[in-house]
Amino acid sequence: MSTRARQFSAEVLRREELSPHLVRLTLGGAGLAEFTSTGVPDEWVGLVVPGQFQSRYYTVRSWASGELVVDVVVHDVGLVTEWAARDCVGEPVTITEPRGSFTLPAGAAWVLLVGDLTGLPAMARIAETVDLPTRIWAEVPDDLGSYLPEGSNVTWLAPPAPGASALAEVVDGIDWPDGDGYFWMAGESAQMRAIRKHLMRERGLASTAYDVMGYWRGSAQRQPRAVDPGPIYRAGKAAGKTDDQIWAEYDDARNT
Repeated sequence: MSTRARQFSAEVLRREELSPHLVRLTLGGAGLAEFTSTGVPDEWVGLVVPGQFQSRYYTVRSWASGELVVDVVVHDVGLVTEWAARDCVGEPVTITEPRGSFTLPAGAAWVLLVGDLTGLPAMARIAETVDLPTRIWAEVPDDLGSYLPEGSNVTWLAPPAPGASALAEVVDGIDWPDGDGYFWMAGESAQMRAIRKHLMRERGLASTAYDVMGYWRGSAQRQPRAVDPGPIYRAGKAAGKTDDQIWAEYDDARNT
């Protein structure tokens, strides 16, 4: 029997425009008294805003002193984006208990992070948390040079067009470090599918050596729902399916 994710009430304490496309919301209130972070650096929560009944998922940029910070990508339309684009301070929201997937394999000597604007909050928190040589590729439309930790080894990339991404091409050209490490990536779903295939077929990486997640779909500009890949992967392996077939099922589950 499945258990419904626990929910917490909160309110918007502060709102800050970090760039034309990124808004920081600081959430707090008595309803977060029992909220507990997983400590996983790419953890996310579901966010339900006034007038909406569906949650959208956002990285927990930070959690400290009873305040939870999420950075929201704003664009023309969307369940949360239109609300976050205006003054929403003082308004009530609901968040779900956090989930995360970043898992460094034993013996990892380096970390590679690749993502677009939706993946930037997680990449920043990972870079702050992981004590390993870390290289970052960030595809963003705005000047966010101070967003990542000072001293980050980052390559800033411009999207090929509004609402588009070319990160699969970027990954094809990566000069990989020697030894074993961990590759983490988040962005547009079609790009992520192409990259996942590249990692499996061209790089021959074990499934434990990377985490690639589609955060949004270019065709519909809608964020896929969060789905735990673990049960899908284990069931697929038990059924004798290939990694390509299993990850295709995972993408289908996130986009339904």
